[in-house]
Amino acid sequence: MPVAASLSTLQSLLCCPESEQLGSLDYFIPLADPLALDATQLDGLPLERMVFTVPAALLADVAVQARCKQLADRGLRLLADGEAGVAAARAGIRGLDADCADALPGALALMSLPGPHLARNADPVRAGECRKAGFTLFRGELPRVQEHEAGQGDGTTRKRLLALLGLLAQDADSRELEALLKQDPALSFQLLKLVNSAAFAPSSNPIHNFGQAINLLGRRQLQRWLQLLLYARQQADGPANALLPLAALRAAQMEALCKLREGDRDEQDMAFLVGVFSLLDVLLAMPMTEIVSALNLDLDVVAALLDRSGELGEMLALVEMHEPQASALRDVGIDNETYWRSLLQAYHWALQVSRNV
Repeated sequence: MPVAASLSTLQSLLCCPESEQLGSLDYFIPLADPLALDATQLDGLPLERMVFTVPAALLADVAVQARCKQLADRGLRLLADGEAGVAAARAGIRGLDADCADALPGALALMSLPGPHLARNADPVRAGECRKAGFTLFRGELPRVQEHEAGQGDGTTRKRLLALLGLLAQDADSRELEALLKQDPALSFQLLKLVNSAAFAPSSNPIHNFGQAINLLGRRQLQRWLQLLLYARQQADGPANALLPLAALRAAQMEALCKLREGDRDEQDMAFLVGVFSLLDVLLAMPMTEIVSALNLDLDVVAALLDRSGELGEMLALVEMHEPQASALRDVGIDNETYWRSLLQAYHWALQVSRNV
């Protein structure tokens, strides 16, 4: 697609009212040919939220350096895709966008630019090396094994959470729930922090105890908090769990898709649960068959989690796709615009949750 046409499309997307739901998130956009882009084409775009990535191999060209410097002076932030040496600094490049799957860039390449630097495809061990080297931004697929979670607590909090979810499923007395909550200070703190966050739109009066949370806000919301708190960091000073935003995103989009298909409140709750629980095998490093056998789950939920079958399974398969095909959308009974609006709403909610857990 020509650059002008691409920017026109980008402008319509970034300037639409719905894009404001993503808050202050930055947009990282590949710029394959800087010479094809004129600074005047950037008029009307939210430059403060845009970062363009330029192939490092092009930066040896003096004309490319000059154009990049012009764009940088215009207010556009630029990263080099790969190591470009002194040419990157001459071009007004601020940092590196590096594929760190196999190795990190040289120390000199990182030190010669002010940053921030973005690491792609870093596994948990490599991500730690990247942080020490000076990377602060990360992009890529989540690993199937959460090695970075190893050693963070003994799993007691998650065991209590699973027990609480079991009690809720059995419609246990509120006093039983409160008694179990009080046994875990870390869980108590995380729950009260989340229940008072903007993500759950609390009342004007802060909630200070579990009795209030259960009685005033109901079991439906309590169940959702507990589901999400499975993914909370296990130590107050530990790293954030990278699975949390993805679990929140899947849950919110599953709920939105169910609602668009005119599912009732109970069906929406079930869709939300499937989205949250779809990553429990990764989180707990257990086969999903063992997890579902330990919980009293509806058979439709079990079918969705194990086989991606049934209506819930079809929706889960859809939200797991990076770029859903038209046939997948037809199977769920929605059009492309509806899908992307549901995804945008889900991102908005997942961002709020991630900032409060």
